[in-house]
Amino acid sequence: MATWSQISLQESASPLMEQLSFFHDHTMTILIMITIIVGFTLNYFMMTKFKNRNMLHGQLIETILTMLPAITLIFIAQPFLWLLYMLDDSNHALITIKTIGRQWYWSHEYSDFVNAEFDTYMLKEKALKMDSFRLLDVDNRTVLPMNSEIRMLTSASDVLHSWTVPAMGIIDATPGRLNQETFLINWPGLYFGQCSEIYGANHGFMPIILESTPVNLFIKWFFKMI
Repeated sequence: MATWSQISLQESASPLMEQLSFFHDHTMTILIMITIIVGFTLNYFMMTKFKNRNMLHGQLIETILTMLPAITLIFIAQPFLWLLYMLDDSNHALITIKTIGRQWYWSHEYSDFVNAEFDTYMLKEKALKMDSFRLLDVDNRTVLPMNSEIRMLTSASDVLHSWTVPAMGIIDATPGRLNQETFLINWPGLYFGQCSEIYGANHGFMPIILESTPVNLFIKWFFKMI
């Protein structure tokens, strides 16, 4: 179990991320089955004498080999299209947060309120405390209420970034474009993430921390911040 947990996705903390994990497992199951069948067939043909080497056509086998991939794609596309629609649906969002990727930090703005914005920088080693997390902790954590529909808007002011919190999901931050995703945090806690772009310097040093709290504690924190 420990080995499997290292190669699978992190434990999700929102319903949509649970569906993403389910879709990942669903797709991987189909791919593994295809790999096993193809491998077994190749091994069978390599170890067996060719009995039908003079066969020029076979309409039945061609029909089967055409229909099976089409049916497989339908089984993959059906949950994917439903999930894609749910990820883009934000009609009932309670709070909207805009996150802008910069070199090399994040800017957060609570769009539903006035003067509610701040920047988050990674804590240097000299500023770390005993309860801090090296290369993951920031000076200003993003506090969010639990059991509330949250819409996250992302963009970038310079280069491509990727707002990635494995327990919630991934949103690309593209200059000149506004991307969005909605999620709901199931329980309180700290959720860590980083910019997951694979090119350019210092993308791995743009950590993200979401602090999920009950609604009453979120309101207290928010009024202290403003």
